[in-house]
Amino acid sequence: MDKRKVIAAYRRGLISVQECAQILGLDNVELLGYMRESRGLHSKTNKKQSVRT
Repeated sequence: MDKRKVIAAYRRGLISVQECAQILGLDNVELLGYMRESRGLHSKTNKKQSVRT
C-alpha cells in the first residue's frame, strides 16, 4: 500500500496512529518524525511565489 494513502487515512481519522505505524512498519516515534517531515515538505511545495510584473 502507498505510504501517502496510509498517512491520508490516518489524517482523516480512519485508522489510529498505532495502525498507521504498523502498516508502515515504523514505531510511533519514527512515525511522528516522518509525519513532521512530510508536513514540512508538503507545505513548502504548496507555497505560492509572488510574481512581480
